Amino acid sequence: MILLIDFMGLLACAFLLLLLAQHLRLALRARGYRPPPQADEAPPGILLQIPLFNEAASVEGALASALALDWPAGKLTIQLLDDSSDETSALAAGALARLPPGGPEVQHIRRADRRGFKAGALAEGLQRSDAPLIAILDADFRAPADWLRQAAAALAADENAAFAQFRFEFANRDLNWMTRGQQLSVDAHFLAEQAGRQAGGEPFQFNGTGAVWRRAVIEAAGGWSPDTLAEDLDLTFRAYAAGWHGLLLLDPPLACEAPADLASWRVQQARWSTGFVQVAVKALPLVWRSQWSLSAKLGSSLLLGLQLGLPCFLVAAAAFILDAVLRGFGPGHGTILCLAVLMVAGAAVAITLPPFRRLRRGGICSYGAVLAMIPVLLGFMALANSASVVIAPFKRRHDFVRTPKTGGR
Repeated sequence: MILLIDFMGLLACAFLLLLLAQHLRLALRARGYRPPPQADEAPPGILLQIPLFNEAASVEGALASALALDWPAGKLTIQLLDDSSDETSALAAGALARLPPGGPEVQHIRRADRRGFKAGALAEGLQRSDAPLIAILDADFRAPADWLRQAAAALAADENAAFAQFRFEFANRDLNWMTRGQQLSVDAHFLAEQAGRQAGGEPFQFNGTGAVWRRAVIEAAGGWSPDTLAEDLDLTFRAYAAGWHGLLLLDPPLACEAPADLASWRVQQARWSTGFVQVAVKALPLVWRSQWSLSAKLGSSLLLGLQLGLPCFLVAAAAFILDAVLRGFGPGHGTILCLAVLMVAGAAVAITLPPFRRLRRGGICSYGAVLAMIPVLLGFMALANSASVVIAPFKRRHDFVRTPKTGGR
């Protein structure tokens, strides 16, 4: 019995160490990141899609922000993809009625049902426009005025680029300990993980918002698919498998809203955890049938399997505790515990401190206080979402549960 427990714990620890080594590798590679070049061309037509589902607190701000973008009015179409069941639709209609003449075309699209969730709404909107570039913003995102110009210029300079993904940061990051911890994590995601993949020529993910796609790539890759809860990651790998690649732009960032309480954050993370596993089942065969390098295949597999780290963490912790109870806590257990803490803490600092300093988030004391919040968030996520990760491949139906947002109110 003890041997079985130890074996399971070792397997879980091995996978966790593999994930840790991968993130350290990406953080080191990120030093080689260079902003993609940009080229001038005549402004192409752009379709800006804003998916909405019960976004009463954000819909008017989202529309105002979209209308403030620096792009010729005759070349921009804005779509409010509204699947709402609350007052969001009435607020959107009222905002549209107050618009002065002469601006971009704004389409308010209502569907009879939420079939396909966000992927279904995006696909429906594509049928109403023939614009060659497709921009996507969630309702709580606020882009700088020159966002579309930078994205279009980057895509114009690289004809093999499928999309231009921008970094984002939380406007409410200083609200509480949770939002500060999430900002540290997101900074590391973009400046270490995403930048490391881009610098190494490996697939990196489209984050579902804050990006501009080539319409031709979306169509060539098979369009938006509603069979997972991570339609963004799914399309990413289908596009890369078809020979395209993404572009990462770290500046300027787009502002958005972080979940400010554990209940809202859990809703968001549960959806992402489930979606990652669903896409892993679907995309891993594409990855290993591709002509990518072994490094790219392994890195992509670890990206797709990232959420398996949650149940592995619980298995490793449970195995350690059970072994200590059954054998009696001895010097060996203390040594293992100390080594694990030092290893994880050292890796966490190596991955998160450079982005923290580069973005000037604060002093070293502030950094230490924020870093201490990460284990709390990860521990909660492991307890809350491990079951979702394990059952995701076997569950046929998954509902898209919206992350609650306040719109800054």
